[in-house]
Amino acid sequence: MFRSKLGVLAILVTVSAGLAAACTTTTGGTASPSTGLSAATGSPSADPEVPKVPVPLDASKYVADTCAIVPKDVLASLGLPETGTFQAKGDTLFTKAGPTCAWKIRGQGTGVLVSLGTGSRDAGSGGLAGLYAAYRAKTLVRFLEHAPDVDGYPAVYWGPLDERPMGSCGIGVGIADDLTFDVYAQGYQGADDSCGAANQVASSVIKTLKGA
Repeated sequence: MFRSKLGVLAILVTVSAGLAAACTTTTGGTASPSTGLSAATGSPSADPEVPKVPVPLDASKYVADTCAIVPKDVLASLGLPETGTFQAKGDTLFTKAGPTCAWKIRGQGTGVLVSLGTGSRDAGSGGLAGLYAAYRAKTLVRFLEHAPDVDGYPAVYWGPLDERPMGSCGIGVGIADDLTFDVYAQGYQGADDSCGAANQVASSVIKTLKGA
C-alpha cells in the first residue's frame, strides 16, 4: 500500500543529498554557488521560501518505536488498529529515509503511515528544504503545495503527483530545520477525507512530541 510512496521518500535521500553536494563548488579554495542549484538546494536559512521551524522538537525517543508516536485514541477515532507495523531505518530502497509505522484497516485498503525523516537528515537532505529542493529539481517530487501549519509547525502537501482527489494525501511537517515527519493517508474518499485523516494524525504527532 505504501511502498511506492516510501520508495519516493527513500530515493529523495540520495537525490536531495546529491543536489545539496552540488550546491557549492570550490575554485582556488573559495566556495561559490553552482549555476541554477543554490536557490533550490541550499540550507533552510539560505532559501526564503522554506519555512523556518520556530521551536524544534526532539523525536529521538520515537526512532526505535515510531508506532508509539500516534496516540491510541486518535487511531481509534479513524477506525485504525491500535497495533501498527514498525520498520526501522535501513539500507533498502524502502527504509533509507527513516523509521516508519503503518496502520491498515484490514480488508478495506485504507491506512495511515508515519515516517520520521532521520535518514534524510543524516544524508544532508532533511527538513522541508529537502522537499523543496526535490520539487524544484522535478525528478521525483512533482507536486508540492503549502499546507496550513500543524499546531504551529510549518507543513507542505507533497508527492510524485497530486493524488488528493483520488483519496491519498501526504503531508510533511517540519519539526526542525533539518528534520520532518511525514504522514500518508491512503484509500480514503477524496481530498477532504484523506487530508483530514493525515492532518489529524500529524496534529497528534506534534502533541506527542510536545509531551501534551
